[in-house]
Amino acid sequence: MTGAIFIATFMSAIEGTIVSTAMPTIVGDLRGVALMNWVFSIFLLTNAIATPIYGKLSDMFGRKRLFLFGLAVFIVGSTLSGMSNSMAELILWRAVQGIGAGSIMPISFTIIADIYPLEKRAKVMGFNGSAWGIASIVAPLLGGFIVDQLTWHWIFFINIPVGLLAMAGIWIFLKETPRQSSQSLDLLGSVLISIALLALMYSFQILGDTQINWLAFIVCLVLAGISFAVFVHHEGQVENPIIPLTLFKQRTFVTQNLVAALISGFLMGFEVYLPTWTQGLLGLPASLAGFAITPSSLMWIVGSFIAGKLLLKRTPKQIITFSLTFILVGGLAMAFAPQSTPFALFFLIAAICGTGFGITITTTTVTVQNQVSAQDVGVATSLNTLGRTLGQTLMISVFGIIMNISMVHGVKTHPGTTMNMMNQLINPETAKHLEPALLKPLREILYSGLHSIFLVALGLIILSYLINGLDHRKRRL
Repeated sequence: MTGAIFIATFMSAIEGTIVSTAMPTIVGDLRGVALMNWVFSIFLLTNAIATPIYGKLSDMFGRKRLFLFGLAVFIVGSTLSGMSNSMAELILWRAVQGIGAGSIMPISFTIIADIYPLEKRAKVMGFNGSAWGIASIVAPLLGGFIVDQLTWHWIFFINIPVGLLAMAGIWIFLKETPRQSSQSLDLLGSVLISIALLALMYSFQILGDTQINWLAFIVCLVLAGISFAVFVHHEGQVENPIIPLTLFKQRTFVTQNLVAALISGFLMGFEVYLPTWTQGLLGLPASLAGFAITPSSLMWIVGSFIAGKLLLKRTPKQIITFSLTFILVGGLAMAFAPQSTPFALFFLIAAICGTGFGITITTTTVTVQNQVSAQDVGVATSLNTLGRTLGQTLMISVFGIIMNISMVHGVKTHPGTTMNMMNQLINPETAKHLEPALLKPLREILYSGLHSIFLVALGLIILSYLINGLDHRKRRL
């Protein structure tokens, strides 16, 4: 049973990175460079929109049926993505993939909450969460092999046997008493939250563009705000709300979800820009640079085991204070590391951060599950997953803006350098063609941008401390 959940999680986790690896080949074949970003964006959008709906439906009708349905949709989306003959087709079917993927993480963690007691749950969640770390290592290698030996279509077709294997495991081993809710799904609430999330997520995508359309950004934020306001009013009036607003009256529930969102935002800066440092400043190849964050994946599992022990002895507030200290040490090291920092030191930083990530994310997930009644565990888990997704999406856009602004300013103040040179510098293969005399100023520009990003990321940790301090719960779970 646990193995089937792990396979499903791994399949979802590997999807983003393996598509990134194959994207240059896909663009060359389908001739759609202008639409390239939408291959990723649409997957995130539909995934986020589907997450809270799956959470509510799993509480109403059971985990098994919804998980199998989500996996089936993901497999169909993967099959049709692999058969695409144009970029527009690929984007459409990636949207279907995202709808299916929206079930995998929240329902996986909900099933774990259903079948494992508190003392074992954290360990199993750590094992399941390690799929993301393993995927970050395996995906580039697997993607490169598939593209070189087969065709890019197979990066999608490979999901078919893997997905069917996961479905078979869930079908055979997950024993669940069938549920049949007498209440109907809150359709209007589902539509309102979908519009609000779509507008909010799209505004994040706009922020990530090189040329930001501020009018579109403001319109999306206003639409999101209005939709959320109407949604909150509506949810307070219906008998079976898709997201019970009473959950937000529990201070521990709110603080734990906010901490999870903030640390997930920090995680994106760590996972994206630490390899950028090792490639752009140290000149290491991408295959080696990616290993800079490998210790964090391994120590994430250790952190989850530690969380499992602490949850039986300490309050969530105490545990998060402890775990944030690990992340703070790693964040300080990245924010103030000199440009000449050796590659080996990043292994230590990654190990420290990974321990903190494992304790924090596991603790927040288990805590929000235990703050609600059994009939709302699916909703609570999906909200935790959604918060982490929003935190990652927002912060990767913010970090991108910081990097772009820093590089534009740096190029202006360093004569002879250009933005095109900065793009070349980040890729060690193209950096070889730059004039040796320009490498030093270009690396100074990149270092300045990375330094700014890690300072902002440090602010997320400090804010997490402050929010965690608002939790007044004095009893352990």
